[in-house]
Amino acid sequence: MLQFDEEASRQLEAAYVTPDVVEQRRVVVDALGLSPGEDALDIGSGPGLLACDLAAALGPAGSVVGIDPSESMLALSARRELAPDAAPVSFLTGDACALPFDDASFDVAVSTQVYEYVEDIAGALAEAHRVLRPGGRLLVLDTDWDSVVWHSSDPERMRRVLAVWDAHLADPYLPRRLGRLLADAGFVVTRRQAVPILNAGYDPSTFSANLVAFISRFLAGREDIAEAEASAWAEDLVALGDDYFFSFSRYLFVGEK
Repeated sequence: MLQFDEEASRQLEAAYVTPDVVEQRRVVVDALGLSPGEDALDIGSGPGLLACDLAAALGPAGSVVGIDPSESMLALSARRELAPDAAPVSFLTGDACALPFDDASFDVAVSTQVYEYVEDIAGALAEAHRVLRPGGRLLVLDTDWDSVVWHSSDPERMRRVLAVWDAHLADPYLPRRLGRLLADAGFVVTRRQAVPILNAGYDPSTFSANLVAFISRFLAGREDIAEAEASAWAEDLVALGDDYFFSFSRYLFVGEK
């Protein structure tokens, strides 16, 4: 799977400041139905952008804690600036399957693009349930990579690249199982929602243009795809220009304890 070292963390940050992902964060914050003064946990907080958005919504009486196992991600988080009158935010080293908090510590927990990397998803959901107070909410957002529609002048090469890319995750199709997994962990699912991203026409400021760089980095040096083929794949997408087309869906679930 992917290792979020300094270079990968910077690439992820670049993708997360694109308008596509800024809008995704707006949808996430809105779906949580936050109340001023609540305590929130961001599981796998990455570069800290969502945690800061949560803090702005919760106000000075609330609190936000972000955890991430990557020191490079935590270094990026430490540089984030909070909005005026935002809740205080702290970032800690932590693992989704062993949350370093007491029982019933939070009103809200959120995990975006994280659980698909977790081998022990049942254990991670049990931990989220444990640290939430009664009536607390967990929001999960992950991608089903079967939902990708990505135009290419060589469709067979695109299929090969995406098949190799699937190996960067523990479960590239997690959303289709999340309803049952949340119920088994003790949550009542109160919301299910598709969150699509659509990029038409090549634009380096889009999420998918940044994804090209991310996938290219993952493919480099792998035995299951030649370096020349990976390079040709990326170059072809840029060359498509106005004919470039990318779409996929992420899926949002809210479970209540």
